Amino acid sequence: MNTDTYRHKGLRKQLVEEIRAKGIRDEKVLKALEAVPRHFFMDSSFLEFAYEDKPFPIGSGQTISQPYTVAFQTELLEIKKGDKILEVGTGSGYQTCVLIELGARVYTIERQKNLFLKTRELLPAFGYKPKNFSFGDGYKGLPVFAPFDKILVTAGAPFIPDAMLDQLQIGGMMVIPVGEDIQVMKRLLKTKSGIVEEEHGSFRFVPLLEKKAND
Repeated sequence: MNTDTYRHKGLRKQLVEEIRAKGIRDEKVLKALEAVPRHFFMDSSFLEFAYEDKPFPIGSGQTISQPYTVAFQTELLEIKKGDKILEVGTGSGYQTCVLIELGARVYTIERQKNLFLKTRELLPAFGYKPKNFSFGDGYKGLPVFAPFDKILVTAGAPFIPDAMLDQLQIGGMMVIPVGEDIQVMKRLLKTKSGIVEEEHGSFRFVPLLEKKAND
């Protein structure tokens, strides 16, 4: 198992200060990023880059997200302890662990089978236990566990899937990057009278892939 040394913790503290300087203000989010050892989620060849504010490849055409992007999406979600959250796109599990650090009850789904199997084994070994790990098509959400207080999509979607909105409870919130090559970060609030949509800048994500899950 990886170890979390004083050097790693010092590098995380520096990273958090860098992210704070870029505009993240939620101290609970910053504290969660400082708590989660990002180097645990990266191949050993990338360990020296683990605490740079950059994305890195994790295989299967996927990346571990830039820490600032993780912080930005998490801050937009306004997570409260006990929130029931659907995470679409488990990936490395780094974002998953940040959500768990904030006290969320996380239900997470991944369509790349090798990533799903690796992360399902990895997270509990580090002490992070989502309420549910699922392998499948994220576009469909997880209707068996719905409704959710919050939904977080960690890949670029060409459109907002109706299935996800259906699984969001009234008063709930979804954060999703929408677009083809470059995505607009959208926050959707589900009210009794409909969906209120906000835009929060442009980002670049790997695509949210539709239809069958990959073996």
